[in-house]
Amino acid sequence: MLWLVVAALAVRQMAVVLRQPPGERLTDLETWIGENGVLHVTGSLYDTDRFTGTPFAGLVLKPLTRTAEQSLGVAWTFGSLLLVAALGVVAARALPGPVGRRTALFAAPVAISLLMLSLPVRNALHLGQVSILPVLLVLGGLFAVRGEHKAGVLIGVAAALQPTVLLFAALLWLTGRRRAALTGGAAFAACTALAWAAMPHDSWTYWVHHVAGTGLGDQADSLANQSLHGALLRLGLQGPPEIALFLGLAATVCFVGLRRAVRYARDGQLLLAVAVTGCVAVAVSPTAWQHQLLWVLFAVVGRAGRRASDRMVWPAVVVLVTTLPGTMLLPNVGAVFPVRDNVLLIAALGAACAAPFLPRTSPYWQRPVPTGYAVPVPARWSRVPLLPLWRRVLSRPNLLLELLLIRVVYSAYAHVRLAATAGRATAERHGRQIHSIEQWLHIDIEHRVNHAVAGAGRLRDFFDYYYSTFHFIVPLAILAVLYVRRPADYRWARSTLGFATLLALVGFWLYPLAPPRLMPGLGFIDTVHGAQDFAKPDYGALTSMTNQYAAMPSLHFGWSLWCGVVIVLLAPKVWMKVLGVLHPLFTVSAIVATANHWVLDAVGGAAVVALGFLIAYVLAGPRRLRGAEAEAGAEPEAPRGLPPRTTPRVPGPAPAPAAEADGEAVAGKP
Repeated sequence: MLWLVVAALAVRQMAVVLRQPPGERLTDLETWIGENGVLHVTGSLYDTDRFTGTPFAGLVLKPLTRTAEQSLGVAWTFGSLLLVAALGVVAARALPGPVGRRTALFAAPVAISLLMLSLPVRNALHLGQVSILPVLLVLGGLFAVRGEHKAGVLIGVAAALQPTVLLFAALLWLTGRRRAALTGGAAFAACTALAWAAMPHDSWTYWVHHVAGTGLGDQADSLANQSLHGALLRLGLQGPPEIALFLGLAATVCFVGLRRAVRYARDGQLLLAVAVTGCVAVAVSPTAWQHQLLWVLFAVVGRAGRRASDRMVWPAVVVLVTTLPGTMLLPNVGAVFPVRDNVLLIAALGAACAAPFLPRTSPYWQRPVPTGYAVPVPARWSRVPLLPLWRRVLSRPNLLLELLLIRVVYSAYAHVRLAATAGRATAERHGRQIHSIEQWLHIDIEHRVNHAVAGAGRLRDFFDYYYSTFHFIVPLAILAVLYVRRPADYRWARSTLGFATLLALVGFWLYPLAPPRLMPGLGFIDTVHGAQDFAKPDYGALTSMTNQYAAMPSLHFGWSLWCGVVIVLLAPKVWMKVLGVLHPLFTVSAIVATANHWVLDAVGGAAVVALGFLIAYVLAGPRRLRGAEAEAGAEPEAPRGLPPRTTPRVPGPAPAPAAEADGEAVAGKP
């Protein structure tokens, strides 16, 4: 099945590239070898900044100018995908041992899938860049060929295509493979000399005038340049101070990163050492464009964290950073722009200098501190929970990963919600249907309530503020409190909210609905957004902020109802429970009074929330945990080798026989 996923991704990537119009696909390759490309010009390759490769790369690409453009596009894309597949296979075989049978079976297709989904590979396929080849040459030289000379030659050729790869010769030298390091340096010098002899003017321009390509291509301070030099320029530094600071930081990163890489190589984690060295090359290069950042993804092989619950944090962060744009990872807030704009560089610096990767000699390498699981409470139905493997974790999840995942899920939700539209006519037709049903049920109170509130100044201001403000604040506050005080209940509450939101997206997609304020001829007053001009033909269409037709079901009411249920179930004080009941009542009054939702939208919101709780119950069983063990999640786990901390049992229903017979189902097993 995983290999079928690989095949599907490969077909999709080829289709995405080849479906583009001729002027918009393989743009860099077209710039080089097209009819008017720089490789056809008799002058210098660097008369313009369109060619950013080394003179040796230009020498290698020259023969391709005789190839037919259409056949070259297909062959180039297919060949690039083959390189990606070879890269994934080599990386999978290079995993540090001992490797289990399941890992060995899944490693290659998973690695190829991640590579194809990564931003560097997608960018390289779109542009027609050769950046995948140097990475494959380095991995092939270190893992696939035998003999020091062959390894050195491959690394030298890779450095001739991408100069910062020469850092791998330093890694070979520092790890005792000096013959391979010398051969790599000699191969690099020979390829560069060959290009210098064939194109002396171009070589002088590249190596001397542009200092190994610095200044070629896009502006160095653009977001595409994820190097220390680009980050310093974006922070406003210019001239000699910026150059001096960059050189100092680059020297520090090289010293720390190569020292760590040597330590991991001697520890038997050569693939991690390669990833760390590649991340150093990314950071210290004057220009590190997105298609050259594939090294960051290989840092996923590092094992960081002593606890099993933390073991997946680093791989998840690396995968998210290398597959999603920064705008999806962090919100559009000015305070986080420096992080969002340099997220790939930060990941590279983290892998090179900061991430606490475990050595293979650590007792936590194979056996991390196990995760504590709750004793399951027997459900009313014999087949519940439907997924017995979904066990309730007592400890709280990693905060960094949790915030990152919440942001990514919300960003994906916003994108899907924006795309869920069928046009104004369909949304207004559905609006008339809802209005007719409410008239038949005698619950069409929206117009009367809307006009009554619009005429009462303070009440109108109150409902406008409540509608605009509390929709996000209250759910986030509840999740924050549960995360700190009741981690086991936090996971349950978060899952139910996620299921409800996912079901709401299905409703937005299948039934776009115009809210009362966007229904012409019915006389509703938009108290929040002001008077609207219905004569505009594009009024009510998708905006850059939200889909105005995502009204059924109402997540304003749905999320408030979720808040009320959670507060009533978990709050320790009566006055808190009263506030929990009032919040959905105020919310439903606000959405009707401001003409932003129909009454039936609130019914739909209640339905998806009820289904969210039901799905969580069916998959994981009831929320209630067994006695005082629910509070054990806030306590630190016992170190390995010490007896576990005992917790007094509270009388309750007898555990299921399977849970009693298998002690590991109680203590937890990674």
